[in-house]
Amino acid sequence: MQKTFVRSLALAVSATALFGAAPAMAQGKTLTISWWGFNGEKLEEFLLAPFREQCECEIVFETGNNGERLNKLQIRNGGGVDVAYFSDSFSQQGIEAGLFQEFDRSKVPNIEGIYDIAKDPQGGYGPAYTIGRVGIVYDSAKVATPITSWDHLWREDLASSLSLPGITTTAGPMVVMKAGEHAGVDAFDDADAAFAAVEELRPNVVKNYNTGSEMINLFSTGEVTAAIAQDFTLAQIQAAVPSVVWADLEEGSIATLNTVNIPKGAAEPELAYQFINFLLSPEIQQKLAEEGVDAPVATAVELTPEQASLWTYGADTIAGLQRVDYARMNAAKGGWVDRWNEIFGM
Repeated sequence: MQKTFVRSLALAVSATALFGAAPAMAQGKTLTISWWGFNGEKLEEFLLAPFREQCECEIVFETGNNGERLNKLQIRNGGGVDVAYFSDSFSQQGIEAGLFQEFDRSKVPNIEGIYDIAKDPQGGYGPAYTIGRVGIVYDSAKVATPITSWDHLWREDLASSLSLPGITTTAGPMVVMKAGEHAGVDAFDDADAAFAAVEELRPNVVKNYNTGSEMINLFSTGEVTAAIAQDFTLAQIQAAVPSVVWADLEEGSIATLNTVNIPKGAAEPELAYQFINFLLSPEIQQKLAEEGVDAPVATAVELTPEQASLWTYGADTIAGLQRVDYARMNAAKGGWVDRWNEIFGM
C-alpha cells in the first residue's frame, strides 16, 4: 500500500545513537519475541535488522494469535519468551495470571516521549507501542444521514445493513458495552438491559464477522453499508469501496492498545528492556508509521495527512478516545458469549 523507502544508513546512525554501548553487553545473546508475525518483511528491515546490528544478538520468534501464544506462555508459567506482544485485552489476562514482570520504566528512557495513554496502561506491567481504535465505518454514498453517534446504530434506516464483530473478537464485547450505554446502564452492572438493547439491534444486523476480510467482503458485495470496525481495516475497505468513511462520533471511538510485556521467566530481561526502548524511539516509531506497519505512540512523530489517515494519530484524536476496563470485561465475557449466541443463533 505505502511506498517503501529504504534508508538503511540513516537507520543505522539513529540506532547507534539510541543504543549506545549496548552491543558489547548483548553480544552472543538471544532475544526471544512472541508476536503475531504480520508485516514480517518490513519489521525485519526497519526494526529487527538495525536492532540486531547494534546488539550483535540473535532474535528468534514465537508466532500465532493472541490466544494461542498466551496459552503457551501460561503452560510454561511465564517462561520461554523475553518480549511478548499482545492486544491489551489479552495482556490483561496475562497480568491477572501472574505471567509478567513488573516493568522498570527507568530502563526505558524513550517511554517519556510517548503519549500518556501508552506509558502505563495496565498498572505497572509495560507500555503500549501502538494505539488503535474501534469505531463505526459506513458507506457515505448509501447512508444518507451521517452517523455521528453510537446510538445511531439503532436507526431504522440501517435496517438489514449492519455488520457487527463476533463476540469473541477484540471488538465484539464492546458492542455489549455500547448497547448498555444505549439502554442507559453500565453493561457490567446490568447485563439484562444491555442484552435487551442488543436484541433491539438485531433487525439491523446482516451478519457477525470474525475476521477483517469477512467484513471487507460484506462491503464489497454491497450486503452491508455500515459496521463496527477497528481502524487498521479502513484502508482495505476503502480500496474496495472508496465511499466508505470513518464516523466522527460525538462520544469518541474506543481505544485499543497493543502492549509489550516482559514475561516473568524471561531469560534475557535486560536485552528485552533494550529492545523495548529501541521500539519506542521516535526514529523507529516514525519509520514504522510511514511504512504502514503501526500507528505511532511517540509524540515526536510527524506524518503527512495521507500517512495520518491510516492511523489513530495526533494528540486531539488520542485525547478523545474512550478506554475499556479489561479486568471487568474479562470477568464478564464468558456469560456475554452465551447470551450473544442466543440472540444471533450461533
